[in-house]
Amino acid sequence: MDIQAYIDSGVLELFVAGQLSDQENKEVQEHMLKHPEVLQEVLEIESAIIKLSSAMSPGENKHLLQLIKDKLQLGGQDVKVVSIEKAKYNWLTYTGWAAALIVGAGLLWTMNQNQQLEVQVSDAEIEKAYLEVQIEEAKTDLAVKENLLNVLRDREIISVPLGGQGDFANSYAKVYWNKSDNSIYLDAQGLPDAPEGKVWQVWSLTLNPLTPTSLGTIDNFNDDDNKIFNIANANESQAFGITLEPAGGSETPTMEQLHTLGVVSQP
Repeated sequence: MDIQAYIDSGVLELFVAGQLSDQENKEVQEHMLKHPEVLQEVLEIESAIIKLSSAMSPGENKHLLQLIKDKLQLGGQDVKVVSIEKAKYNWLTYTGWAAALIVGAGLLWTMNQNQQLEVQVSDAEIEKAYLEVQIEEAKTDLAVKENLLNVLRDREIISVPLGGQGDFANSYAKVYWNKSDNSIYLDAQGLPDAPEGKVWQVWSLTLNPLTPTSLGTIDNFNDDDNKIFNIANANESQAFGITLEPAGGSETPTMEQLHTLGVVSQP
């Protein structure tokens, strides 16, 4: 997802203005929790609206007083002498008009204050939810790492280094094979990101005769930070290899794209 394009689309302004549907509001809130830059943009939009609204409060609208003075002809030089009845009528008329302006401005200020309070509460709730997500993700990440350490420290685990092959001598990986639960942990930190339209595919091999069995593709390789993957393996593997294949994987390994290979040590 192009975050900057999403921010520039104008949907965040509609969100702050309350013009989106419930589903659209939910999508925006999800993006705010996942992408700090989206949350920051919403906060800046709300802040700008608050500043603009504050500029319309009675404290800043000095022109209203001058407008009322002008209507009442106070401080001017062209005050005309009129009958008592006519003056009384004008005074009441203008006083009512001025009172309406003042009451209206006061209501506008009150509405702005309420809106500002609602925005502050909303911002606090969003920040709280974002913090809770970060804490939960940290807990999950810690639990995964602790479980991985326990697995790798198991004395029954078989460690198989996979060295770079041919033109890919700089590539490397490592397999941790747990025969008790028919799984392997692949540490693929030594492989580069898969190019566009390509995917890493893991193979279990028997050597006599040479028979490859696919253990699947690593579709989320580029997005994974630690590059450690848990893969099912119920085969009597004698070696493991990793090749770069077209998206979706291949039925047999492309040997020209064999990046790493490692043989299981015999006891």
